[in-house]
Amino acid sequence: MAVLLLVAVLAGCTSSVPRPSVATEAPARPRPTPSLSLPPNAVLLPVHPVGDPVVIASGLDAPWSVLRLAGGTLISERDTALVRELLPDGSLRDAAEIADVRPGGEGGLLGLAFLADAAAPGGTGWVYAYFTAAGDNEIVRMPLSGAPGSLGLGEPEPVLSGIPKAGNHDGGRLGFGPDGMLYATAGDAGDTGNAQDLGSLGGKILRMTPTGAVPADNPFGTLVYSFGHRNPQGIAWDSRGRLWASEFGQNTWDELNLIVPGGNYGWPVVEGAAGNPDYRDPVQQWRPSEASPSGLAIVNDTLFMAALRGERLWRIDPSTGETSAWFVNSFGRLRDVVSGPDGTLWFVSNNTDGRGDPAPGDDRLYQVRVAP
Repeated sequence: MAVLLLVAVLAGCTSSVPRPSVATEAPARPRPTPSLSLPPNAVLLPVHPVGDPVVIASGLDAPWSVLRLAGGTLISERDTALVRELLPDGSLRDAAEIADVRPGGEGGLLGLAFLADAAAPGGTGWVYAYFTAAGDNEIVRMPLSGAPGSLGLGEPEPVLSGIPKAGNHDGGRLGFGPDGMLYATAGDAGDTGNAQDLGSLGGKILRMTPTGAVPADNPFGTLVYSFGHRNPQGIAWDSRGRLWASEFGQNTWDELNLIVPGGNYGWPVVEGAAGNPDYRDPVQQWRPSEASPSGLAIVNDTLFMAALRGERLWRIDPSTGETSAWFVNSFGRLRDVVSGPDGTLWFVSNNTDGRGDPAPGDDRLYQVRVAP
């Protein structure tokens, strides 16, 4: 059972690190999240799944990130280093293979994000990818080319390197916030000391300009936006512009956190809620057997969180604290969840990643209707 924790907003951490040169690059305009795309005076009624999910694609190999575009959908596969394109008939084609990916353990081709940019080669925009390379975790961007049904990715351009890598705790989620900045979740790479070390990129949520520079208003003058994280793998923004993140705990508590600039979320000193004013408590926490969370989506300010070991989709209404579990043990491990078209939600299973029990046709992308 989820535990609701009502917490006060704590002051940002005042720790300091040497300040590098700070870029003054103007933020790009991101594609809005579903809640942020509504009119300013719209009433956001909480939503929940309605009816049974339907399969819209099958035959995926360890899928990790689902990226919906204006004219198509791309899906990353962790262990093949392939970016697959979803076609209208539910079939899949290879859109690109990321050459520098070195899969191993929990590492490989992980998160994807998109930034519309008419100045990009091809005049469409950039697809960003977070992946495990030979010596670290890296972020690159690639120009998107082609029409739906024949999408392709051009030559990778470096954005950020030097994120610690390991066989586990590689983080890997990417997303553009309403401020036009790129956010990335970085795990502690199995070294718990990384999380509290402000000189390390591990165990952090990172914030950068679209080209990887340090924004002028970052809390420590570095790429670090928040710290004290073990292995965050989901980020999403609500209609108020607040950043939420889902995080794997160790043996006791998985977490849903409300992220503030400079916030210290406690790992490895605390796991879950500690009531210690030095650290920010989670808003919700679950036993790992019920969660082990990865992807996170927000529709009408209702949070949906994909659970791996828990084999369910969690629904959280922050306005009331209500939580509910959907599709428990119905589709196996769930890796990512995103807003779908026309009042639907998409989520992808992750049974072929070496820890699941794949059925014939796994892994699959599902669609379910959501409504108040």
